[in-house]
Amino acid sequence: MASKNSFGARAALRVRDNSYEIFRLAQLQESGVGNISRLPFSTKILLENLLRHEDGRKVSEQDVDYVARGVSGPDAHEISFMPARVLLQDFTGVPAIVDLAAMRDALVAMGADATLANPLLPADLVIDHSVQVDKFGSKDAFSINALLEFQRNRERYMLLRWGQTAFKNFRVVPPDTGIVHQVNLEYLASVVFRNQTRPTWQAYPDSLVGTDSHTTMINGLGVLGWGVGGIEAEACMLGQPISMLLPPVVGFKVHGRLREGCTATDLVLTVTEMLRKKGVVGKFVEFYGNGLSSLGLADRATVANMSPEYGATMGFFPVDAETLNYLRFTNRPPELLDLVEAYSKEQGLFRTDATQDPLFSDTIELDLATVVPSMAGPKRPQDRVNLPDVKANFKASFSSAAKKKVAIQMNGTKAEVDSGVVVIAAITSCTNTSNPSVMIGAGLLAKKAVERGLKPKPWVKTSLAPGSKVVTDYLIESGLMPYLEQLNFHLVGYGCTTCIGNSGPLPDAVADAVQKENLVVAAVLSGNRNFEGRINALVKANYLASPPLVVAYALAGRVDVDLDRDPLGEDQSGAPVYLRDVWPTTREIEETIRRSVRPDMFRHEYERAFEGDATWKSLPTPTGSSTYAWDEKSTYIKKPPYFEKMADPGQAISGLRGMRLLALLGDSVTTDHISPAGSIPVESPAGRYLIAQGVKAQDFNSYGARRGNHEVMVRGTLANIRLRNQLAPGTEGGWTVHMPDGEQM
Repeated sequence: MASKNSFGARAALRVRDNSYEIFRLAQLQESGVGNISRLPFSTKILLENLLRHEDGRKVSEQDVDYVARGVSGPDAHEISFMPARVLLQDFTGVPAIVDLAAMRDALVAMGADATLANPLLPADLVIDHSVQVDKFGSKDAFSINALLEFQRNRERYMLLRWGQTAFKNFRVVPPDTGIVHQVNLEYLASVVFRNQTRPTWQAYPDSLVGTDSHTTMINGLGVLGWGVGGIEAEACMLGQPISMLLPPVVGFKVHGRLREGCTATDLVLTVTEMLRKKGVVGKFVEFYGNGLSSLGLADRATVANMSPEYGATMGFFPVDAETLNYLRFTNRPPELLDLVEAYSKEQGLFRTDATQDPLFSDTIELDLATVVPSMAGPKRPQDRVNLPDVKANFKASFSSAAKKKVAIQMNGTKAEVDSGVVVIAAITSCTNTSNPSVMIGAGLLAKKAVERGLKPKPWVKTSLAPGSKVVTDYLIESGLMPYLEQLNFHLVGYGCTTCIGNSGPLPDAVADAVQKENLVVAAVLSGNRNFEGRINALVKANYLASPPLVVAYALAGRVDVDLDRDPLGEDQSGAPVYLRDVWPTTREIEETIRRSVRPDMFRHEYERAFEGDATWKSLPTPTGSSTYAWDEKSTYIKKPPYFEKMADPGQAISGLRGMRLLALLGDSVTTDHISPAGSIPVESPAGRYLIAQGVKAQDFNSYGARRGNHEVMVRGTLANIRLRNQLAPGTEGGWTVHMPDGEQM
């Protein structure tokens, strides 16, 4: 969209030796259009977007005027937001590339140039959701899991490898590099976007939509962005803006600082609980107050990441001095830092402790000193539990759990398991692994535990899946990795493992015991979601926790313990060792970070981010072809039928008739219930389809990995094993009642 510049806001900004065209927000206030200086920072970024795209068609002068005057909520009318870029992960990104490839075939069939079908906005896809924890507790766990990942997903990766070279404006970060949100935070995001428009360069706020709900993690860096569905993301890739009502902005004021022993995880679980109670669905949340100055960028990103869990569209932190420090620390170019600072200050987008509070639609407040050690569970991320109360929480949630103890043998060790044991302890997901304070904290706790002679219980499946290779760099540099490995927290992969449901199978002895006696067992993970049926089909109790607490529960081996009073285990002399004995101090963590985390680590790990390893480069793909060579036998990638019988453009589309109710659902229904990403049961419609195609059950992979095949996905709709459809009371899973005859099926 070319701006009409109706408000005369086009101006020049000179930074170093470069001149950038910008659209000055202050011009609106100088012209008497709104009190721009008191708007929330997130609203200002939306306003700049409209001002720059104002063309009299998709964006009108009235749209700009509405946003400038802060008309939000039900009184606002629709506005069109055009992000600077689109971010995809491989589960949700593969269907987008499948659709683009099908468009190219349709163009050829129409006698047109196939290469006309390209993303019009820059689009990055990070392959991070496909690695599974099959191997754990050994030095070779990472290499084995990476090999299995390539074997299972070869067809999908061939498509993406082809797309990497076939499409313009499209880049792929290959497997085993990191989690999409952490790669975005540490490398892809620029805070201020630069775009060459003839004859000048434009500068404007970096913004994005992503096909993962936790795209909001980037809000911690002062970047506007949130998760959308695949259709919306594809529309943006093809040049269509997002239509939306101007959201009300709830201000979340923070003051003080976190007390000794509390982590960013404790903070985000507290924020999630507070905002769920407040009710912020469909709203922006913007953090403000002098307490922000005590929160590092990684802490802010942790809070922003869980925006979907507290229900907001975004959890936004404005640009300030800490933002610049983080950009510098993560090895962003000096000229970008200068531009971010100059542009943000020129546009009134730079926060200091002296900044006047914006005018919000509503506010909420938190004294950081009141935050206490916490977990969340056993089924929802907003159900925060004070750490000493986890034992009582588990017992109350599963009061009818089987009491029987079952003897098992694990690697030559005899043990007994019963309801309440922790069978998965996973340091996983983007929420926490982007944060050196909790990752170093986990390493220091492991060191102290090893020195006291503690060991994890034999029935616990342990894993370490960092969000980027930088994490392992600083764990090795600090000397803490060997201690984590002595507690069986070996590197298992770089990706979204346990949190997305790729926890892999439980050891046979544990799985048999759970199924034989219907035990209620637990997972403790440093992720952001713990919905029913998500983490592992055999695990009913799932608790979110900080990485140090994940290590602690692996040592305790049970979730029905009070870690304030009950010991983690005994030392070499038989004396009890408590959590307080091995918990690292804030000073220990900060000193280790200063000594071990360096900017050159980010440069080293990201300078070849798009190249991939030898396995990726060796994929046999037709890299010179403008159209994709579909494999009719593939059960992963299937050409969609959308363009096969394209209607005459002049033909009217008929209405929908004869529609009937399929599911009647209650509260707390999530995308996991509507379209699960996890394992495919053999007896499910999708499982039966794959069996009919000659796929063995052990090769099913996951719903997420098969999203490039529409035949699997239509059979995976509402297929969560814990779905409760009120049309079919007493059932769990993909059950309904056929209308109108009433047959349950």
